[in-house]
Amino acid sequence: EVQLQASGGGLVQAGGSLRLSCAVSGFDFDMQAIGWFRQVAGKEREGVSCIGSADDRTYYADSVKGRFTISHDKAKNTVYLQMNSLRPEDTAVYYCAADSLSPVAMCRRSPEYGMDYWGKGTLVTVSS
Repeated sequence: EVQLQASGGGLVQAGGSLRLSCAVSGFDFDMQAIGWFRQVAGKEREGVSCIGSADDRTYYADSVKGRFTISHDKAKNTVYLQMNSLRPEDTAVYYCAADSLSPVAMCRRSPEYGMDYWGKGTLVTVSS
C-alpha cells in the first residue's frame, strides 16, 4: 500500500515559480512510476509529468516542456515538480499519483482510467 501527499500549491503571478512536493510512503513492489496530473473543472485530466521510480526516466506533456522539471529525491521519498514561467492556463488542481505503468504510459493514459494510487490535490492558481 502506497500513500501520497501533495503540497506546495498556491497563488502566483504569471511568470512566477512554484515547487510542488509529493511525499511517498509505503511500498508496492509493482510501482514503476510517480507522476503529476492536473485537472480543471469541466475539463479532462492531463498528465503533466511522470518519472520512473527506479530509473528516473521522465516524461513531460508538450504544454509544460522547458518550463517544468520533475525530480525524485529517493532519500526523502519525495517527488518534486518545479514549475517555472507559470501561465494562467497552468491554473488547476494538481495531483500526484503512482502506478505500475512506465512514466510515458502513465502520463499518457486516457483520463477514463484511474491510477493505482492517488494523493489529494493541491491548488495552483496563476494570475495574469
